[in-house]
Amino acid sequence: MSYLEQEELESQYLMHTFARKPVEFVSGEGMRLYDSEGKEYLDFLAGVGCVALGHSNAAVSGALAAQAQRLIQASNYYYAEGRGQLARDLSELLNTGSEQSAPWKLFFANSGAEANEGAIKLARKYGKLYLDGAGTVLSAKRSFHGRTLITTAATGQEVKQAGFAPMPSGFTHVEPNDLNSLEQALRAGAQAAEEQASPHLAPVAVLLECIQGEGGVLPMDEDYLREVRALTKEQGLLLIIDEVQTGFFRTGMPFSFMHAPVVPDVVTMAKAIANGLPFGAVAATGKAADIFEPGEHGSTFGGNSLQIAAARATLDEFIRLDIGAHVATVGAYFKEHLARLPLVKEVRGKGLMLGISLEKPCAAQVVSEALERGMVLNYIGDDVVRFLPPLIVSEAEIDACLAVLQELLEAR
Repeated sequence: MSYLEQEELESQYLMHTFARKPVEFVSGEGMRLYDSEGKEYLDFLAGVGCVALGHSNAAVSGALAAQAQRLIQASNYYYAEGRGQLARDLSELLNTGSEQSAPWKLFFANSGAEANEGAIKLARKYGKLYLDGAGTVLSAKRSFHGRTLITTAATGQEVKQAGFAPMPSGFTHVEPNDLNSLEQALRAGAQAAEEQASPHLAPVAVLLECIQGEGGVLPMDEDYLREVRALTKEQGLLLIIDEVQTGFFRTGMPFSFMHAPVVPDVVTMAKAIANGLPFGAVAATGKAADIFEPGEHGSTFGGNSLQIAAARATLDEFIRLDIGAHVATVGAYFKEHLARLPLVKEVRGKGLMLGISLEKPCAAQVVSEALERGMVLNYIGDDVVRFLPPLIVSEAEIDACLAVLQELLEAR
């Protein structure tokens, strides 16, 4: 079936939530995607950062096939084979290079939005237990934390909230990389809680992405992250780091907060955790790890046998391939050469989460023309092209991408 036939069917039977590009992908292998006409593409989007090991990775696909023949879903009322081992392995990964030895405890969900929703719910309960009912979460302007109503409210972009009022309350948005903005918001929240005798107005947590993905590939300064960590500790607030897009070696480290380094109280993750299979998690340490009681939070599908098999195989592959070292090397190569392209004002990001800011508002046209040339790219706004390739990308494949970009940008 061609994409035109799919377009006709989807226009009749699917809600119009995406402006899809004129291609129907039917298979993939490694860095390559193939459409319904047999055309080959180099993929520099990886399912928006999900397919970290490349398409149809043999280890993950094999684990999925084997598990699907044994058991997919038996519900969270019972123990699941491998779930404890996966949680242990993720806890150890979260402690990589840290002086902290205390374990992290995890809740398994199905997506990044669910993970962030769980983290916010956890923070609200934390406020009731430890901060006299404090309930306001501070997040950054231009952030993105999901598409549920509560995570849309946490997202610091009015354009994502337009049309869905009233937004859930309990969120304040501050300027990213601006400690004064954060401090002012903390003071204002505490003052409002006191003046209005409404404890929930007081701050309970700060929620940040170390690199804002949907906000234009905007990194938080490492000094800023350390200052935020010190400030939240001083005031007894939770620091929640959203690693949905940045986690699992996307920036070269297991998680992006490790570059600063800081140790958050809560970490959310999804996307690459199972190489594209829907899966997400909330991890917490310290007092935050023991907030939930049975019946207070849950998921029908989260942490089922299929997800566990895929995630365990994915983690094993990351280690086998020493993927972090590879990402650091090829990411530095990619960043250096992107900076040499025509019209590029700035290259932002770390590892293989990169974006170029252009001198002209032509990002959409560049991405569209690149697709015609067999290169899958992504744009954010009018002037930012984003790159989230599978972490297995080679320098030769990066060179192929750069050659297409060179041609397209020279023509503008």
